[in-house]
Amino acid sequence: MAYVKFSEGRKFIGRVPFQADLLDYLTGFANDHGIRAGQVMALGAVSEAVVGYYDQHKRTYFNIPYHRHLEILNLTGNISLKDGKSFVHAHVTLSDEDGHAFGGHLMPGTTVFACEFIIHEYLTEQDLNREFDQDTGLGLWKL
Repeated sequence: MAYVKFSEGRKFIGRVPFQADLLDYLTGFANDHGIRAGQVMALGAVSEAVVGYYDQHKRTYFNIPYHRHLEILNLTGNISLKDGKSFVHAHVTLSDEDGHAFGGHLMPGTTVFACEFIIHEYLTEQDLNREFDQDTGLGLWKL
């Protein structure tokens, strides 16, 4: 079993600006604050969204765009390093005006209406770097 021990670092509570790209903002925040490992959570609403679905056979993400107003029921993810920079990997659950829920991998193109986030920084014994995994075709933690 591969794992890394960590201790708690800084904790941040914030609000994503109106009309910001959600993934770009969270990634920029992590880089601006030197967060090398951590957890991110958020809730709120978006004007439009793009979520990804990873096809395990084709080993590629497919984007699913939603050009309508949606609630963020939950966003959960982690922060690690990719190519020496902070990298946010997040999944999001959204709901429409009828209360139908759906979700996937948070992709660029998700435009914020209102969003509040919490980030917990983790101080690790070694950096959590992402590298290509032959078995899955994904960029996974090198542990």
